[in-house]
Amino acid sequence: MNAVATPYAGVRGSELSQTWRHALAALVLLLLWTLLLYRDTGSAMVAIWSRSDTFAHAFLVPPIVLWLVWRQRLLIGVEVPRAMPVMLVFVAVAALAWLLGELAAVNALTQLAFVALLVLTVPAVLGWPVARLIIFPLGFLFFAVPMGEFLMPQLMEWTANFTVLALRLSGVPVYREGLQFVIPSGHWSVVEACSGVRYLIASLTVGALYAYLNYQSTQRRVLFVMVSLLVPIVANWMRAYIIVMLGHLSGNELAVGVDHLIYGWLFFGVVMMLMFVIGARWTQTPPQVSSLGRSTADNKPAMTAPRLWAATAGFAALMAVPHVALWALESGPLEGPVTLAAPAGLAPGWRITRPLVPPFKPAFQNPSAEMSASYVNQGEVVGLYLAYYRRQDYSQKLVSSNNVLVRSDDPQWARVANDKHSIDLNGQQEHEFLTVELRGSASDRSAKQTRLMVWQIYWINGTLTASDYLAKAYSAFYRLTGRGDDSAVIVIYAPKERAGDAAPLLESFLTANYPSINALLLAAQKAN
Repeated sequence: MNAVATPYAGVRGSELSQTWRHALAALVLLLLWTLLLYRDTGSAMVAIWSRSDTFAHAFLVPPIVLWLVWRQRLLIGVEVPRAMPVMLVFVAVAALAWLLGELAAVNALTQLAFVALLVLTVPAVLGWPVARLIIFPLGFLFFAVPMGEFLMPQLMEWTANFTVLALRLSGVPVYREGLQFVIPSGHWSVVEACSGVRYLIASLTVGALYAYLNYQSTQRRVLFVMVSLLVPIVANWMRAYIIVMLGHLSGNELAVGVDHLIYGWLFFGVVMMLMFVIGARWTQTPPQVSSLGRSTADNKPAMTAPRLWAATAGFAALMAVPHVALWALESGPLEGPVTLAAPAGLAPGWRITRPLVPPFKPAFQNPSAEMSASYVNQGEVVGLYLAYYRRQDYSQKLVSSNNVLVRSDDPQWARVANDKHSIDLNGQQEHEFLTVELRGSASDRSAKQTRLMVWQIYWINGTLTASDYLAKAYSAFYRLTGRGDDSAVIVIYAPKERAGDAAPLLESFLTANYPSINALLLAAQKAN
């Protein structure tokens, strides 16, 4: 005969029931408090779910989590909930991460920290034995965080590599520059929609859930999740190749325009169906639970209600600390507007001139101030662009996926090569610049056949870096230490008529003129 569910030894059924009532009330109140404090972060997540097809699946994540927890209710019910004060350390780390993300205006970091705080409330109030039983549902909640778009550049590069290789193996001649390539039937390019990041995120989410529900072995679960990562990447490569071949063989009558997306999703749907059909062959039946006795053999008495509520109050207070710190950092006097005026001259010999380089303007959004000018020295012309940011937030920040040198759909310029170049600006330390080669678009006659060499670096309170991540870290550090978040991007560019001939010119310009550019930015910083 199967044993019936029994409470912990030393804890009477009525006492256990009362303990659970207090614990659940504390958990619900702490969750509501967290949602209230971090409502702006949560609202930002929902806004992204609403406007982005890539993350629309996240609307289903919270209901799925609740359902997964409900499935474990019988096992949870026989545990004795005990608050874990040691979780204060993990809550403090998550709260600090949220504060740093807020200071640097990094959506992914604030949203990960927000979800982590929600997850940590469970072991904080109910204890590890309870949290262990629902560890996967708690982890699955992180799929609600809309992140993964940082993978786009690498996925686009892999897609272009595979497509070009497959076309050549199919006997189709290809000329490639960057993410654009030409075949006899027309021009093609790999843009954000071709990266496959949507397929990857959707496959990983569904694959993780499928593995949890259908397998009991950790090895099988991990293996299936790895397959759900690999399959959408390879499927996207095949999808891109098939679309190009359909267009090529049909004289661009098929797989173009809207058909491009329709065929892509149909192909991906078939591939995913096959993956799950194959995965179903190794499905494991969950073991029958014959006894719902205790999972941990201890005889500790249940936590008293006063201690439980005291611990809950401590967690609630700690979660409010980042908001108090943020208020203190932002409560200073408002800074004045920023002005940037192009000086008539920089270093001796370099004077401002009318634009003699092809028209080019980096796509940086909502700067506090910006300037664009051309400077000439002995017939050599270099373009200079500065975009300055102050009091940055999520709608106005220096480092953003929307701030790029050139967009993939730019009608005038196409990005064909990326690299890094290090130069010594102050005689003590080399600084690395992002270097990009641009080609005039075939659709724009004024830029056709013209190439530009463009160099970019970030200026964060006088500190230089070419790294997006370091720029965010410096910005958060300077704000946290009360030095503000004044930042700028420095972009210089020159025509590239022959391979490599623009690099010495740009290096010479920077070596001679960076002190003047730095002084210009420092003057803008001090004019608060």
